[in-house]
Amino acid sequence: MSASLEFSLARVGAMTLRYSYLLRSSMPRMLEMMYWPTVQMLTWGFLQTYLLRAPGGLAGADKTTIAAGSLIGAVLLWDILLRGQQGFSFSFLEEMWSRNIANLFMSPLRPAEFVVSMMAMSLIRLLVGMVPVTILAIWFFGFNLWALGFAFAAFFAILIFFAWSVGLFVSGLLLRYGLGAESLVWSLMFVIQPLGCVYYPVAVLPSWLQPICWALPPTYVFEGLRGVLVDHALRLDLMIYGLALDAALFAVASFAFVRLLAAARRAGTLLQTGE
Repeated sequence: MSASLEFSLARVGAMTLRYSYLLRSSMPRMLEMMYWPTVQMLTWGFLQTYLLRAPGGLAGADKTTIAAGSLIGAVLLWDILLRGQQGFSFSFLEEMWSRNIANLFMSPLRPAEFVVSMMAMSLIRLLVGMVPVTILAIWFFGFNLWALGFAFAAFFAILIFFAWSVGLFVSGLLLRYGLGAESLVWSLMFVIQPLGCVYYPVAVLPSWLQPICWALPPTYVFEGLRGVLVDHALRLDLMIYGLALDAALFAVASFAFVRLLAAARRAGTLLQTGE
């Protein structure tokens, strides 16, 4: 009994393998993961091209900023954030749609193992959906996200941990309140988008709103992206602050998930997740 209560990588691997089988057996799902990031990248990429070519439409400084690829880079990083969170949450939703949540929590699978398997599946979904899009960005617009090197690694780490924090919190709400909270999987990250300053610097926002923006890890990523592309300098201070905020938010989300799971068990909602 004590051995079954220990964290098991084998159980994590089994759950990840289960989700990967579901994914690879459905070609429409795989195509959908590439479809929306591709549409976003092409739309903003062609807008960037138009702004560069529009006669007298932009000041020289603005053209320099756009020519650096800040729009396309911001779109690609935003999709990493969004798809990372949705890739986490979709695996959880599939269990709820199939009314399998209660079975999982009655099995030897521990909540931590379940969470880690969803994190792994989030990375797999990102790999499938985003790698082809980054290659298309090079082909269409000459923007190579991978060429950012260490900066891209830092951006990715901050974004993915924040995505997992949001996904974990939403999963807890789904456990407690059922599929009535399902819309949060799609909508919550879009509330964060304007505050994360994806397409514009924090300085353009009202002064009273700026402290809220700086409380969100994505803000540090997109400010750092503009620093790399325009000023050719990686702001390590921004990356450190972003990672520190991620650590704090992930701890809060984990605590909330555990408490919401306990509340769902007390209220008996684990057996009613499909309704």
